[in-house]
Amino acid sequence: MEINGIEIEPTFAEAFDMTATRIVITAAEPEWACRAAEAMTGFATSVIGCGVEAGIERMLDEVETPDGRPGVSILMFSTSGAELEKQLVKRVGQCVLTCPSTSVFGAIASEKRIAMGSKLRYFGDGFQISKVIGSERYWRIPVMDGEFVCQDTVGRQSAVGGGNFLVLADTIYGALHACDSAVRAIKKVPDCITPFPGGVARSGSKVGSKYKMLRASTNDAFCPTLREQTDSLVIDSASAALELVIDGLSPEVIGQAMRVGILAACEVGPSFGVRKITGGNYGGKLGRHHFYLHDLLAGV
Repeated sequence: MEINGIEIEPTFAEAFDMTATRIVITAAEPEWACRAAEAMTGFATSVIGCGVEAGIERMLDEVETPDGRPGVSILMFSTSGAELEKQLVKRVGQCVLTCPSTSVFGAIASEKRIAMGSKLRYFGDGFQISKVIGSERYWRIPVMDGEFVCQDTVGRQSAVGGGNFLVLADTIYGALHACDSAVRAIKKVPDCITPFPGGVARSGSKVGSKYKMLRASTNDAFCPTLREQTDSLVIDSASAALELVIDGLSPEVIGQAMRVGILAACEVGPSFGVRKITGGNYGGKLGRHHFYLHDLLAGV
């Protein structure tokens, strides 16, 4: 298969079961909601080293938020409910509670719950106040600009992490521009994020390492400088391979995001020396979700 002269390899991307939550941060002004969201998601690229994968889903208008203020929607993914809760409490406590004028709410309806305000409330040193509205409990924690309002617990749900595709191009310049186009297209798909910086990873990893203390190490098959030293998967004309990783609330969302991302990369690709699109997998042995590139692009 080729799209605009760019080869689409007959392979698949391998993705994994995760659990996810969505929170909404609101603030007096959109800029302050963004600043809290950016701080909270700043170290959240991979569960391998960060414990959570998180990103800004989209901006929210006043009519879309629980308290009628401008806001930001954030998606967070982890390998277990316990780890997701741990990371949520830490990040809200350090990055949202500290940010002027903010409040935070859950935005997933589920019987599966994880703590948020129920643990953060102790910062109020006994001055905190709880209030039940409908079926939800909220905490009002006194802070120096008034009160920090946060929901007691938030819902979580099953999700998928690690959907991906790789862009191989003549130059790093070309690969970057093609990936930028792909990320912009993926951002229009609801219920998913691209957690790496700018949505793109240059340090794709394989499972394991020659060093026993590492769970993952550089994906040498896609390192252009290692063509002569490993079983390289980098075509001769390419000098750069970049990976887009996608986390979503369902397999269908991952598939949709991969499709629009690949098509966007291929639309601009000929102008930027893109030669090939492929997928990252581990032989199908680790993740039960397999996204076959040719199937996703059927009918193109």
